[in-house]
Amino acid sequence: MLTKRLERVALVMLFLAILVATNTACANGGERTAEGGQSGKIRIVTTIAQIAEPLAVIGGDKVEVDSLMGPGVDPHLYAATQGDIKKLQSGDIVFYSGLHLEANMVKVFEQIGKERPVLAIGETLPKERLLKDPKGATDPHIWFDIDLWKQALGAATEELKKYSQADAAYFEANKTAYFKQLDELKAEALEKLGRIPEERRVLVTAHDAFGYFGRLLGLQVVGLQGLSTEDEIGLSDIEDTIDLLVDRGIPAVFVESSINPASIEAVIEGAKKRGHDVRLGGQLYSDAMGAGGTPEGTYLGMYRHNVDTIGEALASKEG
Repeated sequence: MLTKRLERVALVMLFLAILVATNTACANGGERTAEGGQSGKIRIVTTIAQIAEPLAVIGGDKVEVDSLMGPGVDPHLYAATQGDIKKLQSGDIVFYSGLHLEANMVKVFEQIGKERPVLAIGETLPKERLLKDPKGATDPHIWFDIDLWKQALGAATEELKKYSQADAAYFEANKTAYFKQLDELKAEALEKLGRIPEERRVLVTAHDAFGYFGRLLGLQVVGLQGLSTEDEIGLSDIEDTIDLLVDRGIPAVFVESSINPASIEAVIEGAKKRGHDVRLGGQLYSDAMGAGGTPEGTYLGMYRHNVDTIGEALASKEG
């Protein structure tokens, strides 16, 4: 209860800081135009890198993109800092995923949205294409369905074109070229994961972030935790997962770059006690991408890393 009270107090203080910053900006005549800041570029602020990096490609030399959340950061638990507020205030356009992914920041976006364009790109998608858990909660990990992610990025591109109509053709051409790479990546992923024997097409991870990935690429997905990393893992979740691994002869399970590996380690140990050796298949990127300047720091590279890691670990019992 004390923790909840402290969180509420912090949120109120944050709102006050936003209001002060907004009023100060208005008092200083801080109006924004399609010409952007001193660099002449459109300043884009995003929450997760899965949005930021593709928009940097689509926006090209017309934009500057800043992501609030870096490698290893869990967006489910993330709360805006004072530095984040300054970044959001300095942006011309703000994009976030939505669908309750950045649950602790929704009120912040509502306030920021009174002053500049703010778009939850995941909430532009058709509701019938979104996955839900048994409790009815929507799965926010939409970037793992390449087709859906193209639609979401397409909505962001339309917002950019609206903001700077003079650059609309440039953005559209970049989007078309980038989407061609996404289509090629999807074909590559289907081919590589298609090599996994049918009985071993099971992806076990720490939390339920890969539902869209499994639906697109034909894998059964088991996440020990729910859609959010705030969900608790029960003993029955671990035992049921061990049963599945033993019964199907699944050779590997996976940890995630932004999630504590303890639950996966418990599954490996439990299977071993049952006489079934399960190895750690590798680290996957789920809620966060890799470090900037690395292949995994790009959406294409992150996705390809996951496909290669899963395919190599599950394709044969020897790994």
